[in-house]
Amino acid sequence: MTAGASSALQGRVAAVTGAASGIGRACAEALVGAGASVVLIDRQAQALQAVCEALGPAAHPVVLDLLDSAQCARLVPEVLRVAGRLDILHANAGVYLGGELVDASHEAIDRLVQLNVGVVMKNVRDAVAHMRLHGGGDIVVTSSLAAHFPTPWEPVYAASKWAIDCFVQTTRRQVFRHGIRVGALSPGPVVTGLLADWPADKLAQARAEGSLIEPQDVAQALLFMLSRPRGLTVRDIILMPSAFDL
Repeated sequence: MTAGASSALQGRVAAVTGAASGIGRACAEALVGAGASVVLIDRQAQALQAVCEALGPAAHPVVLDLLDSAQCARLVPEVLRVAGRLDILHANAGVYLGGELVDASHEAIDRLVQLNVGVVMKNVRDAVAHMRLHGGGDIVVTSSLAAHFPTPWEPVYAASKWAIDCFVQTTRRQVFRHGIRVGALSPGPVVTGLLADWPADKLAQARAEGSLIEPQDVAQALLFMLSRPRGLTVRDIILMPSAFDL
């Protein structure tokens, strides 16, 4: 990382959901490296504490189960309590569900839609309510390549990402006049715990073909979005392994 990159976000406060592992952890690390103070939010208290200890004093853990409505509503107040302000929200928490539609239980569908869509909408809503009163800010949502292509082996997951992609684009048009930029990161399959639910044959094929992305690649794209001049919004970055074009 260059000296310029290490100070690109100096003095700013970011909140990252789903920050104890995977994309969220990599993005929190990158944000700290760029000079931000970062509030890491996750329901896994022990893992979250370990990540924050590794990142040092610029990292602040907040344990919340975002599937619990009351805890979800505490996200912004908790960020303000531990960090005093909120300049950047990275709404990253999500869950994956693949396979045949008829094999998905009602409970699994409900959980996915609530976390991937409902929780994101509520977190973004609360961040906007704060940011519009305090000079603007940045909101980035972790979407997916599945938001741009009708992936046949993950109809429930893909539908949630199509929904949230529409939400990002419409919200962006509402709030830009308040100095708030809203965009989405749409990676292809990333090497995270979410891939544990992939069909075994699909996962083996992806690994063999070099068709997976590292979390750090997503984190660098996040920094690119956030470090653009204020008059420029990067509304969506799609990241996919080059092997997808073979």
